[in-house]
Amino acid sequence: MSVARCQAEVSSAEFADWLAYHQIEPFGSQMDDLRAGAVAAAIYNVNRNTEKRPQPFGPSDVIPWLDGLSPKPEPEPVLLGDPVAQTAMLRASIFGKSVNG
Repeated sequence: MSVARCQAEVSSAEFADWLAYHQIEPFGSQMDDLRAGAVAAAIYNVNRNTEKRPQPFGPSDVIPWLDGLSPKPEPEPVLLGDPVAQTAMLRASIFGKSVNG
């Protein structure tokens, strides 16, 4: 379905409902990959040499692009004691510029 057709046929309320449902019960190709990875990992685990690899395989071990599905912890904020240094660090990280640049 094209974006224009979707905008014409789906209301913003229905779209918001689908977004909320996806948060509760994810669907789509990434979830299909996760399911396939679980099956592949199970096959690997049945046949793995437990002496060479004692820990079992998981879906992300056999399908590396699934790393985007796992939630990543929020990084701790970097707080400097000097406000000028804090501003310089923010400016450099956002704009790629140094204080003198």
